[in-house]
Amino acid sequence: MKRLWILASVVVLSVAAVTIIYAARHEDDPTARVGAVRIPQPTAAHLAAAGLDKVPVAPDAKRVDLVLPRFSHPTRITNPLFPISSLASVVFDGKVEGKPFHTETTLLPYTRIIEWPKGNRVETLVSQYTAYEDGRIIEVAIDHYAQADDGSVWYWGEDVQDYRDGLIFTREGTWIAGKDGPPAMIMPGHPKVGDVFRPENIPGVVFEEVEVTSVDRTVDGPTGPIANALVARELHDDGSYSDKIFAPGYGEFYSAHRDEIEPLALAVPANAVPGAEPAALGAMGSAADRAFDQIRSKDWPAASKTLTALNGTWTSLKSGQPPLLVREMDRALRVLDAGIAARDQARAGTGAIDVARGAGDIALRYRPPTAIDRLRFDLMSRQLLVDATSGNAGGVASDYATLEWVRDRFAHSLDAVDVTAIDASLLELGSFVADENLHAAITETSHLRKVLAGARSLR
Repeated sequence: MKRLWILASVVVLSVAAVTIIYAARHEDDPTARVGAVRIPQPTAAHLAAAGLDKVPVAPDAKRVDLVLPRFSHPTRITNPLFPISSLASVVFDGKVEGKPFHTETTLLPYTRIIEWPKGNRVETLVSQYTAYEDGRIIEVAIDHYAQADDGSVWYWGEDVQDYRDGLIFTREGTWIAGKDGPPAMIMPGHPKVGDVFRPENIPGVVFEEVEVTSVDRTVDGPTGPIANALVARELHDDGSYSDKIFAPGYGEFYSAHRDEIEPLALAVPANAVPGAEPAALGAMGSAADRAFDQIRSKDWPAASKTLTALNGTWTSLKSGQPPLLVREMDRALRVLDAGIAARDQARAGTGAIDVARGAGDIALRYRPPTAIDRLRFDLMSRQLLVDATSGNAGGVASDYATLEWVRDRFAHSLDAVDVTAIDASLLELGSFVADENLHAAITETSHLRKVLAGARSLR
């Protein structure tokens, strides 16, 4: 199981003329001050070799991404249509092949320096994209972004890991500027209708082309209408098209392609609410916790009473909440209801976890993202208990993989000694998961939850 350790250290890798440096912080500005650089484009032969010769790409005359600008302050990403430096946490809730599709995008607490061309080192922000289908992790991408002096935002690569039953089965789509090709524009500084750019431009590895079709659309947001959204038509490597929307203050807002629909449900700080969290929201989280414990002990009458209380609290709370989060909470309560009615521990336990997770997503409006990710970590450890108890080894592996990634979002907010204890428990748990020793996994997961509960926050 691959482990991505986030440490306050610097690791230097050399690949030919490319130097890539990971760093949690920099005492001086490592970005080289160089002028604009012409970006080499794939030739017709390159496109043909990648099977893209029939794809109707735009002529260069329409392209706005042929020259890499200067990057003086690359991690200050202020472009309103791709404001990644101020998007601490984003939740998407959609559908894929009729199944619930949930994604979480989190800005990570470190940067990465990537060199392209030689001598041009650019510091990039790093964002973790995690996707779940029907509650199971299916993809993680570590994305790298930087903003140029003209306001355009550039994509410097992504490290992709696709999962099946908790195991990585492909890294297709992984690329890093320098090692695999040039960086690519993901949003112009001042987009106009007709502008064309390629967010991914390495034929044979990744490819997509975008044309701006509108810059003044008003869209329905999580808490009201949003003006001046950008609509783009995206050309994929199979020659098909799909629409994508970017909204000011949110960045990527909506995408749909074939049977995949991915709309934004909530973003912070854009949808943050000042003031105290509603008492009813905390009550829902506590009741979901109580229901989980009652289901684990098979106290079905008590679980039924708790469900009744949950439904009543939700009725008083749901008005005014982001619509997609309301839809997901309604679905979670139905799952919990069906599981309790059937006396099905696995289904009811998952329902209780989903209710708590839904309450946590709403609580993003009031709490720091690190606090919500700490909650998500605990909820996934509960899901591991549910899956291990029911003998679902594949589910356990999926839960464990999720724990590893979510850990990276909040570990920097905890005392270092507590992080060491969490990591030691995760390592032990990983050995049991690999051996499919589910009984030992249950014991270690219970220990991990106790360690997490006692961990001290730095902020």
